[in-house]
Amino acid sequence: MPTAPDPYQVPNVTGEHRFPCDECGADLRFAPEKGLLVCDFCGNEQPIEDGGSRHHPIRELDFRTALDARLPEAEIEETRVVQCPNCGARFEFDPAIHAAECPFCATPVVADTGSQRQIKPKAVLPFALDERTSHKALGDWLGSLWFAPNGVKQYARKGRKLQGVYVPYWTYDAQTKTRYSGQRGTVYYETRTVMRDGKRVQQRVQKIRWRSVSGRVARFFDDVLVLASRSLPKRYTDALGPWDLSELEPYRPEYLAGFRAEGYTVQLDEGYAEARAYMDRVIVRDVKFDIGGDRQRISSLDTDISNVTFKHILLPVWMAAYKYRGKTFRFVINGRTGRVQGERPYSAWKITFAVIGVAIVAGVIGYLIATNR
Repeated sequence: MPTAPDPYQVPNVTGEHRFPCDECGADLRFAPEKGLLVCDFCGNEQPIEDGGSRHHPIRELDFRTALDARLPEAEIEETRVVQCPNCGARFEFDPAIHAAECPFCATPVVADTGSQRQIKPKAVLPFALDERTSHKALGDWLGSLWFAPNGVKQYARKGRKLQGVYVPYWTYDAQTKTRYSGQRGTVYYETRTVMRDGKRVQQRVQKIRWRSVSGRVARFFDDVLVLASRSLPKRYTDALGPWDLSELEPYRPEYLAGFRAEGYTVQLDEGYAEARAYMDRVIVRDVKFDIGGDRQRISSLDTDISNVTFKHILLPVWMAAYKYRGKTFRFVINGRTGRVQGERPYSAWKITFAVIGVAIVAGVIGYLIATNR
């Protein structure tokens, strides 16, 4: 059966966020260390209008309305993107550039003329760390990897440029009410006489007394965070947290000046399925707490979920993708905290030498023990 077309994707071309310097006309970029737009050509600085202020509420959107493709046109944007043929990442591309490397896997990418209609970001968490600080964090992290090949460490430390990318996420809010039935277990002990080594001994045996229970729990979930990208393994991006979502700013394109923004590839309903799985785990924990006792059994759960809303947000990540001896090593850095995650490269020679060294030390210790007997 053919799939229905995505109402948020059309083949058109879009422009790029550019902010000319009012002194010299060169492009401004957002400087994380200053929280301002700066011109690298003449040094002019320009504040972001309404930037740094969270007095404007970040409005959530109705989940069901979005699924039915009934969002107002003002909530949709058209973005010129290119898709990496290797990792599938979609990111914005400068119209003046026709070929570059994918910031996620270092694969050469050639620009096309495609674009994508997507739900607009509602909020952005601006970069707080500049490239130099993030590069130092990456160097420190690599230095802690004992078995990493020296070539990778040196290659990564030789001033190779990092890519600042705003990565897409969904957040979901929902009100839940759950009816449950189950059993509360109370631990008690009985003393029994058993035979041990031909003798009668007293032994305490643990028992559980079960009692049927039922009840209700309710929880409001606020900003359940789901990665909306497939370009990087979730084990890396999940480990970058926690994110200070209380510092989210209402979306302004000025924060993207000088950075790339990835388009989401995890659709809204797919993200909700992941969010719902997380909610269900929390609800099970709440039910067990409500049952109480020493042990808990859950027989049934019936959850009503209402007022489901969402927003599309962008979180800041510095990325490095290094090709070394035919293999790509990817590293990601939280653009707020400097926390680093990535693939751990291993040197077969270093591991071999370490094993040999341990064997030599063990042999010397064994020899000394034998000669001292």
